[in-house]
Amino acid sequence: MSSLSPPILEGLPLQHLHRQFQDYERGIRVRNYRLCGLLASIAVLAGSSLDWMVYEEEGMAAFFPLRLGTVLTLLLIRIILGTDFGHHWHRLLGLGMAAPLMGSIAWMIYESEGAASPYYAGLNLIMLGAAILMRWPLLDSILVVIMTLVMYLAACYAHGPIAKPSIFYNNLYFLVTTAFLTTAGTWFYNKIRLTEFELRQRLDSSLEKIQEANSALADSYGQLEQSKSQLEETNTKLEENNKKLRELDEAKSRFFANVSHELRTPLTLLLAPIESLRIQGDSIAPDQRDDLLTTMHSNAMRLLKLINDLLDLVRLESGTIQIRRAPLALEDFVRGLANAAIGVAKDKRIHLSIDCQQGLGRVQADAEKLERICLNLLFNALKFTPSGGTVQLHVIRDGDWLRLEVRDSGVGIAPEDLPNIFSRFWQADTSSQRKYQGMGIGLSLVKEIAEAHGGSVSVESERGKGTTMAVILPYEEALDTTPEETEAESHDLPPEAQKEWISDLYRRAEMFPAMTSLQATLRPVEVGLGKRSKKPRLLIADDEPDMLRFLRNQLSETFDIIEAVDGHQAVEKAAQFLPDIILSDMMMPEKDGLQVCRELRQRTSTRTIPVVLLTARADEKTKIDCLTAGASDFLGKPFSLTELSVRLKNLTDSHLYQRELQVQKQRLEAALEQIKETEALLVRNEKLASLGRLSAGLIHEINNPLNYAKQALYVLRDTATKLTDADRPDFEDTLGDIENGVDRVARIISDLRGFSRTTSQVAGNFNVSQAVQTTLRFFSHAIKDGVEVTTDLPPYLEGTGDQNQFIQVLINLIQNALDAMAGKEYPEDQSRTLDIRAAEADGLITLRIRDNGPGIPADIMHNVFDPFFTTKDVGAGMGLGLSICHQIIAEHGGRILLDSIPGQFCEFTLEFPATASILEA
Repeated sequence: MSSLSPPILEGLPLQHLHRQFQDYERGIRVRNYRLCGLLASIAVLAGSSLDWMVYEEEGMAAFFPLRLGTVLTLLLIRIILGTDFGHHWHRLLGLGMAAPLMGSIAWMIYESEGAASPYYAGLNLIMLGAAILMRWPLLDSILVVIMTLVMYLAACYAHGPIAKPSIFYNNLYFLVTTAFLTTAGTWFYNKIRLTEFELRQRLDSSLEKIQEANSALADSYGQLEQSKSQLEETNTKLEENNKKLRELDEAKSRFFANVSHELRTPLTLLLAPIESLRIQGDSIAPDQRDDLLTTMHSNAMRLLKLINDLLDLVRLESGTIQIRRAPLALEDFVRGLANAAIGVAKDKRIHLSIDCQQGLGRVQADAEKLERICLNLLFNALKFTPSGGTVQLHVIRDGDWLRLEVRDSGVGIAPEDLPNIFSRFWQADTSSQRKYQGMGIGLSLVKEIAEAHGGSVSVESERGKGTTMAVILPYEEALDTTPEETEAESHDLPPEAQKEWISDLYRRAEMFPAMTSLQATLRPVEVGLGKRSKKPRLLIADDEPDMLRFLRNQLSETFDIIEAVDGHQAVEKAAQFLPDIILSDMMMPEKDGLQVCRELRQRTSTRTIPVVLLTARADEKTKIDCLTAGASDFLGKPFSLTELSVRLKNLTDSHLYQRELQVQKQRLEAALEQIKETEALLVRNEKLASLGRLSAGLIHEINNPLNYAKQALYVLRDTATKLTDADRPDFEDTLGDIENGVDRVARIISDLRGFSRTTSQVAGNFNVSQAVQTTLRFFSHAIKDGVEVTTDLPPYLEGTGDQNQFIQVLINLIQNALDAMAGKEYPEDQSRTLDIRAAEADGLITLRIRDNGPGIPADIMHNVFDPFFTTKDVGAGMGLGLSICHQIIAEHGGRILLDSIPGQFCEFTLEFPATASILEA
C-alpha cells in the first residue's frame, strides 16, 4: 500500500483531508457504538446462562447484579451518544463503553478462579468484537488493549497467588496474541478506509472537472478541442484511479488469503495437539507426548516469527521502529550467520559459503536489524535453490558503503516479476498449487529496514540460473566505547528490551527456518501393505510435514495410513492402493485438493472413494467449489480432531457398506449367468441325446431297404447287357445316377452311425504313416487335378486306437481342405498345396494338416466343431464331419486344435497318445 504524501489532492492539504475523513467517520462510528451498546447489553444478560452452567445458582446470583449494572451503564452511554454532546465526545464515550464491560469481566475473574477462570475468553471477545464493529482509531484500539491486559493482570494478582502458572501463561498468551491481531487489524483497516476515502475524493474531484468541462463546452463552441483534451485527461485519471482501486482490492484479498492459510495451519497444529493431550491425559505414551510438544513448539515459533514480521511492518509503516546502532564486529557476526544457516543448507544438500572481507573491523550498526536482513536473504535463497546447488554470502566494503551480497544457483526470477518482489504480500505464485510457503513479507521487510538504515537493496536474476540480492548500507566505523558509556546507554533502553528471555525467544523465532526440510519432502514409500489388515485404509495428502506426521500418529490406531506429500502423488497412490477414504489438504504443490477430487472422480477405479478436504478458508465459495469438485466432506482449519475422526469413520463405514453391496450384486449376477449357461448346456445335451436315439432308429430302419436297393442295382447292372446298343447308354447313365444317390445315402448313414456311437474299441495300435497314405489313396483322383501334396511322416510313429476311425477323421479333414481350395482363385505362380507332417514329443503324437485355401474367419472358429454347423451350400453337407472328428479324437485321449489366417492358410493339429513301444524307444 502506498503511503500518502502531501498534497493528497490538488489544492487539498493532508490535515484537511484527515479532518474530512474524521467528520465522515464520526457518524458511522456513533451508529456502530450505539449498535454495539445494544448488542453488548444482550450478550451480557445472556451471559447469565454461562454463570449458571459454570458456577450454578451461586455464580448466577453473585454476578447477575454486576451484569445488570453493566447493562444499565451501556444503555445510558448509548442514550448519550444519541445527543449532540455524545456526537462531539463519541471517542471518549466509546472507550467508556468498553470500560464497564472489561471491568465487569475482570471483577468476575477476580471473584471466581483468578488466573484459572474461564471468563478470560470474554476479554478476547471484547477486543475482537470491538475491533470489527466499532471502527476504533489506532490509538483507541491500543488504549483498549492496554486496559484489557492491565485489568486482567490486576484481577489475577488481586485474586491471590497463581496456583497454575501454565494456565495463566496460556490465557495471557492468547490475550496478548488477540491484542496484537486486534491492533494490527485496526491499523490495516483504518489505512484501507483512509485510502478508499482519498480515492472517493479524487473521483469526486474528477467528476467536478468533467462538469466544468461540460459547462465550458456549452458556453463556447470554440473551446471544444480544449475541453475534449481536458475530458480525455480526466478519463485517464479515472482509469488510473479505478486501476488503483482494483489493485488495492486484489492486494487486500491476497493479504487475507495468505494470512488465513499461514495463520490457521500453525494454529491448527497448536490447538489439535492440545486437544489430544487433554483427552488422553496420563495415558499418552512419553514418545507420543514428546512428538506432540515438538510439533506445538515448532508451529508456535513459526507463528511467533510471522507475528514479529507483521509487527515490524506496522512499526515501519508508522515510523516508530528504532535503529539502535552499536559497535559490531563484522567477522564474528558473519560467522554467527553461517552457524545459523548451515543446518538448513546441509539438510537440503546445498553448499553454503560465507566470505567476509578481511580488515572490516568493528562498525556502527543495529545487529538485530542487520541479522534480520541477512537471515531473510539467506533463508530465501536456500528455499528456492534445489539440492546440489550453491548459496554464497559476500560482505565487502565499497568506499563509504558496506555491501552485503547473497548469490544462489536456484530457479531464478522471471523478468516481469522483478519489479514486484519487494512489494508487501506479493508472491510470484498465488495459486492454491504453489510449491513454496510464505506471505510475501520477507523481502519487503529487507527493503524497508535497509532504507531505514539509509541504504538500498537491488536484485539481479536470470531464469533457471540463479539470483543475486545486494544490500548496500552506509559504512560507519565504530568508535571506542568505554564501559561507562556502554552501561549508561543500556540504562536508556526501554525495560522490554532488557528482558533476556523474551529477546532470546524472538531471536530463536527469527532463526527458525520457515521451510520444509528435504527429508520431509521425500515421497514416502509404503511397506507392509501387501496383506490387507482388518483396519480400513486412509490416504493422507498434505505438504506440511508436521500436519502429515500429526494426522498419521493420531489416526493410525483406526486406519492403515498411506501418505502423499503433493496432489500428484495423492492421485497416483489412490489409483495404486485404492484406499477406503482420502483426507487431503486444499492447498498443495503440483495439484490442489480440488484438482485431486476431479481426477479421482474421472477414474472408474477411484470414483466412489470418499474424499475429505481440509481448508483454511471457510467462505461460501470455497464450500461450493469443494462440493462441485466431488469432495464428500470438508473441514475448516483449525479443526477438532474428535470431529475429524467421527466424520472419517462415518464416511468409511458408508463406503465399505456400499462396496460390500456391490460385491454381492456382482456375485448374484455371475451366479445368474452361470445358471443360464448351465441351462443352455443341459438343453444342448438333451438335443444331442435325442439326436443319437433318432439316428440309431433311422439307421436300423433305413439300412435294410438300402441293402435291397443295392442288390436290385446289381441285378439291373446284369440286365443292361441284354439291352440293345442304342438303349444301353441311357440305361447305364440312369443306373449310375441311382447308384450315386444310394452311395450318398450310405455315407450319410455311416456318418450318423459314427456320431451316435457311445463306446469304441481304442485299445489297438496303428501306424500313422500307413493310415495317412491309405487316406491319400482315396483322394488320388482329386490330387491329380493340380493339388501338390507334401508329407513328412516318420515311419516308426504308432498311435493307440482304432485305425479305421482315425482314417475317418483324416478323410473328413482332407476332404474339407480340398473343397476349400477348390473354391479359391490362385495366382498363376501359385498352386493348391496340402502339407501333412507328424512328430512325437512328451508321449504325444502331433499331426498337422495344412492347406493354403481361403482359411476360416475368426468369428466362426469357435463354432466349427459344433454339430450341424456348416458354411457350405444347402445339400453339400450336414455339418457333422468335424463334430465326429472331435468326438473320435477325444475318445482316443487327444484333442484337435485349429489355427487359421483368412486368405492365407488353415491348419488342423491332431494330438493323441503314442504307443508304449515308441516311448520305450
